[in-house]
Amino acid sequence: MMYTLIGMSLLFIVIGFIVTENNAKYLLAGYNTMSNEERKRVDIKAYIDYFKKFHLFLGTSFILIGMLLIYSGYENETSIFIVAYPLLAYIYFIATSTKYFTTKKNKIGVFLLAIGLIFIVAMFIRDFKETKLVLNSNSIEFKGDYGEIVPFEKIKSIQLVNEKPKIVQRTNGFSAGTIKKGFYKTDTGEKVKLIINAENKPYILITKLDGKKIYYSAKEESNEKLFAMIEKARKN
Repeated sequence: MMYTLIGMSLLFIVIGFIVTENNAKYLLAGYNTMSNEERKRVDIKAYIDYFKKFHLFLGTSFILIGMLLIYSGYENETSIFIVAYPLLAYIYFIATSTKYFTTKKNKIGVFLLAIGLIFIVAMFIRDFKETKLVLNSNSIEFKGDYGEIVPFEKIKSIQLVNEKPKIVQRTNGFSAGTIKKGFYKTDTGEKVKLIINAENKPYILITKLDGKKIYYSAKEESNEKLFAMIEKARKN
């Protein structure tokens, strides 16, 4: 995650220097479609100065706030910040830059970014909600994202493990900080399902009769307690 923060921060700063007065008519959205007469009515020098200052501030504040969140232990929240902060910043930038020139694209851009921000925040809220392990009379049910019902009769073994496999690829799922939900490929090529609500060890490993594995970790409850409840229910 630190590499993502550094990379995006540098990208924002570089963008601030890419667009200049000389190449604005080619690179600057909205301005590049104006006629020569329309461009004469735009204070492009002031706009480019604002453009540069905004991206320098965005790049600098992005890395500083991101690092503060990580070192304060808010790793999951950092994932939201990485996506939401730039979107919110660009909404502000587009809205405030209208004093230099206004185009239909400016208004559409603000609208689309706002919709995108709302959608992303809603998705994060949904995916951050804990997928709970619930015991039924003859099955284990995972309620929430990437949940499923696993009948006792289709379980080969259940055990507590201190380590989950080394993941090299997420094939279908959601990852943010310590949260990992969905299907992943390990360094040995094996495909496993992770429902990791938090990095609480030991993990519960359920191996089905068909060889498929589910690694589970609760957020609010003790994994050891859940494991004991499962073992008791299977024996009854």
